[in-house]
Amino acid sequence: MARFKRCTAYLLWAGLALFAAMSAGALGVALYYWPGLQDEVAQLQDLDELLNTQLETPLRVYSADNKLIASFGEHRRERIHYNEIPEAYIKAILAAEDSAFFSHHGVDPKGLLRAAWQLVSTGHIQSGGSTITMQVARNYLLTLDRTFTRKIREILLSLRMEQMLSKQQIMELYVNKIYLGNRAYGIAAAADVYYGKPIGELDLAQLAMIAGLPKAPSAYNPLANPRRALIRRNWILSRMLELGEIEQPAYAEAVKQPITATYHAQEVELKAPYVAEAARSFAVEKFGPSAYTRGLRVYTTVTSEHQALAQRSLQRGLENYDQKHGWRGVEQESIPPEPPQETLDQDALAELKDARTSLDDVEKALEDERARHLEGLIGENVSNWLKVLDSTPLYGGLAPAIVVHTEDDLIVVLQQDGTLALIPREQFDWAGKLHSAYWKIPHAPAAGRFLNRGDLVRIKPLDEPETQNYRLPSSVFKGDQVSDQPKPFPVVQLSQLPDIQGAVVAMKPEDGALTAMVGGFDFNMSKYNRAEQAERQAGSIFKPFIYLAALEKGYTAATVINDAPVVFDDQQLEDQWRPQNSNGTFAGPTRLRKGLYTSRNLVSIRVLDYVGVARAIDLIGRFGFDPDKMPRNLSLALGSANVTPMAMARAYAIMANGGFRISPYLISRIENSNDDVVYRALPPQVCRNCEPDQKTLRFDGQDYPIAPRVVDSRTLYIMQSILRDVIEKGTGRRALALNRGDIRGKTGTTNELRDTWFSGFNSDLAVTVWAGFDNPDTTGEYGASLALPIWIDFMKEALAGRPERSMARPSGIVTVKIDPETGQRARPGQQDAIFELFKSERVPKAGHGPNLDIDTGGEDSGEGRAPDAPAPESLF
Repeated sequence: MARFKRCTAYLLWAGLALFAAMSAGALGVALYYWPGLQDEVAQLQDLDELLNTQLETPLRVYSADNKLIASFGEHRRERIHYNEIPEAYIKAILAAEDSAFFSHHGVDPKGLLRAAWQLVSTGHIQSGGSTITMQVARNYLLTLDRTFTRKIREILLSLRMEQMLSKQQIMELYVNKIYLGNRAYGIAAAADVYYGKPIGELDLAQLAMIAGLPKAPSAYNPLANPRRALIRRNWILSRMLELGEIEQPAYAEAVKQPITATYHAQEVELKAPYVAEAARSFAVEKFGPSAYTRGLRVYTTVTSEHQALAQRSLQRGLENYDQKHGWRGVEQESIPPEPPQETLDQDALAELKDARTSLDDVEKALEDERARHLEGLIGENVSNWLKVLDSTPLYGGLAPAIVVHTEDDLIVVLQQDGTLALIPREQFDWAGKLHSAYWKIPHAPAAGRFLNRGDLVRIKPLDEPETQNYRLPSSVFKGDQVSDQPKPFPVVQLSQLPDIQGAVVAMKPEDGALTAMVGGFDFNMSKYNRAEQAERQAGSIFKPFIYLAALEKGYTAATVINDAPVVFDDQQLEDQWRPQNSNGTFAGPTRLRKGLYTSRNLVSIRVLDYVGVARAIDLIGRFGFDPDKMPRNLSLALGSANVTPMAMARAYAIMANGGFRISPYLISRIENSNDDVVYRALPPQVCRNCEPDQKTLRFDGQDYPIAPRVVDSRTLYIMQSILRDVIEKGTGRRALALNRGDIRGKTGTTNELRDTWFSGFNSDLAVTVWAGFDNPDTTGEYGASLALPIWIDFMKEALAGRPERSMARPSGIVTVKIDPETGQRARPGQQDAIFELFKSERVPKAGHGPNLDIDTGGEDSGEGRAPDAPAPESLF
């Protein structure tokens, strides 16, 4: 009976096994012929095509003078052939991932059994036991989801792959596609990212480090987790020793090596991240996600000279403002010099045990050479300070530093390179405490009263390098390398990251090409592009467009408007409106010209009241502003509209070119990998001599639309002359430092000094600067004291050595002597008479004597006489 039962059980299990085998076989056949699987297998037949298809060529952005600005792509890839793979790397990756690679047929049965057990016990596969062949199948041909069906397809593809490809071909596919952290795909890219070298130049320890990354590119990353990465590396080295792939001396030498990996960003020739991001966005909008992979080259209109100038000028101007307004505090307080002890997970402890190295060996290899040197000076382990400095980014050229020691008039800091530097009193005296935008303590207190040991601060180098002899006090610096004699140390300046932000836009008036665009202090601090995206209140920089509408309607530059208190019952405004001038005074009867160059608010409001809001908005729209965003009330006269710096720069560029509506553009052309032009900008061009009915202009083999005229040239010429007076007599007088007669411009400041502006131009270049806080708050400064100095800093170099160019005087403009008080024709022999510009049909009638005080030619600035122009002839 017992024998019968055993026989029955045997037959039952045999039947079940046969059924399972038949079911597995049927499932395998079904999955093999699953729709799409044969297509996937067919992809493997052309190795070069497969690699070339999946090794994307990134999107690259260039300046107008062919300087590389940026390279975009989700992945960093570099193709490598099998015969270029270092033998030591192949041994390391096999020791780490698949030691039986050259003997199995694509599948490791033990690994599969482990995966099957995980599926049965947990309901999903946690770790696949995948061979290198299976990883290639998954990376190239399948999705990364962990399902039973995908696993079976992966096994079948791996078996088929082993039949179609050699082991060397499979390895080549693997090393070119595997993800290794920090956007690096493939070992060649990883060598460049982590070591800045070709893979063939790496030593054994470095190759083992890269071989340790596929299992967990984030957890085992030498940049993010150096201790865990070192344990993984040493485990791989011990596996190589165990497998007989390296000798004991090579192993002993490699496990002692410190981590030498640092992040190596792709080299660029011109730092212009706001331009790069705008170009990237444009390309993706035009070509979709494939823009990142099809080898497009985007050529921008910015020049390397102007872009670098704009970035430097803005950063310097914002730093100057920040120091002028006082010390806000350290970035991080009292950082401990020595790092806390880290705990290791079970995997790390297991690998540490298998690697035949102790935790002390790991810690010794992790020691920083800089820390060893500093311990000889400071007398304690400061590796945590160095770690903090290494992980703190450089912003706007302001480097992080940690306070080591303070005296009343001296600060000793630790720099990122592990050296000490001095900040004497004259380099930190600006750091009196900030109380408000209008009040700071004039001088810094003793250093120890506002800084403590371990504080993280910012420093910047001096314009001219300088050293100072100093003896490190033995009471603080207790290392055995401290000298009793003074030694020279570099001198640096204390700084801080500005809270305030800004933007610079430079544009060619003839066609709107942007020659520079900076959207903030530092792109890595804030990617918000204020040049294009920040709609800020315009303030008095907007007034010229209101005055242009008045000149167009019938006012002249000599029209007298009363600068006196006024109350408006405007239905578009709440209650009664009682506007004021910025200084709270009233000048009485004021000529239009003077009202603008002295920026009198009450004059501007009365001018808009004369023009009418609707008519003013019509002209404003012609200059490129969105009419729908304009306030429909008299506050428009004071610049209550919100506009971007880009829109303002465009409007002033139209002013600079004599009234032709150009459009700003950044991308001149885009080429593909075959050098074909797949996009070309065709911006409207200024053409002063074209026929009235002419629509296009041909040059360089292309037809360009002609920019339409939006305002009469004579009206524009008179306005330009008034904006010259802003420079010579008004709020823009600082610009006289440029010593150029072709500069015109206007300052702008909004309520409570929240936004500061300056737009200025000559016939070659129009530039707008805005500065203020992202969350609008008072700056305590006017446009003339914050935005204008940044503009001057840029223009003094941008225009250096270039001839002066300003708008030619159009026909129909005459110069007349007028009474400065009444704006009427001057009396014969009047001593205080001045010259003014008029359209010939709007010359004031002669009130006294013959009409002999009119000049119809020559260059002049309107009121008075331009420095480089002859005086108009007069017989009075």
